[in-house]
Amino acid sequence: MAENGSIAVEKIKKSQPGEYVLVLMDIQMPVMDGWQATRAIRNLEISALADIPIIALSANAFESDKRASMESGMDAHLEKPIDVPMLLETIAKTIQKRSQDAQYPIRGRY
Repeated sequence: MAENGSIAVEKIKKSQPGEYVLVLMDIQMPVMDGWQATRAIRNLEISALADIPIIALSANAFESDKRASMESGMDAHLEKPIDVPMLLETIAKTIQKRSQDAQYPIRGRY
């Protein structure tokens, strides 16, 4: 858990590849919003950290919000309140796709 986007970026930046498998990113956070945090993560020098799957969780359901999530580098955008089966399906699909594309694939079943 991170209280704001800046802390989320620092947690990923200081982690070892594989320590985190996925980020569930709130869009509306203090200090640094989810879109800014995602762009910062995507710009990290270590590709295994920069390429971590990121899923937006947001009360913002407009197409422009979804587009902004994709443009910031997120893998998916889910609306709140969260539909748990949809969340689980999105997590599985996102991890599998990123793992297939990644230099350091994520191991295991999803």
